[in-house]
Amino acid sequence: MVTIIFESHATTYDNEKKIASGHYDVELSKTGQAQAKALGARRAGEHFDAVFCSDLQRSYKTAELAFGDKFPVMKDARLRECDYGEYEHRPSAEIEAERSSRIHEPFPGGESYEERTALLKEFIDDLAKNYDGKRVLVIGHRATQYGLERWVNKRDLGDIVSEPWQWQPGWEYVLG
Repeated sequence: MVTIIFESHATTYDNEKKIASGHYDVELSKTGQAQAKALGARRAGEHFDAVFCSDLQRSYKTAELAFGDKFPVMKDARLRECDYGEYEHRPSAEIEAERSSRIHEPFPGGESYEERTALLKEFIDDLAKNYDGKRVLVIGHRATQYGLERWVNKRDLGDIVSEPWQWQPGWEYVLG
């Protein structure tokens, strides 16, 4: 059994402008930097055997600002947001309008949610093998959470992608 705590990355400059970043590597805003530090304070009394984050700076900088060197922080590209291809770095409303039609069909020049969450399956399988009996924190993106919901909670990807998403202070998943 692996306990996974999922936290979304802190706010970026693109988030503030309502622009969808996808694989575009945008920085945390001043608000995001404060949110990352608040994440560290909120989780200060907790132990994690590892902290995993995507290799996009909005994810790993959230981890670094939250925890410093308190826990091992590992970057993993399988935890990235969906690649929006030609929709990358365009208004978030355009991505929202496309979400449910991009479950199986890739964004033009990008990938589908099915393709992105398949990478999460590989990551989850690695967690099951290497972190049995452990507690880990994953800092990622909406697509990261879609994969956790799909593979850990055994939910239909179409249902997950179609639901409205709202931030909360962490989600817990139990694998195994």
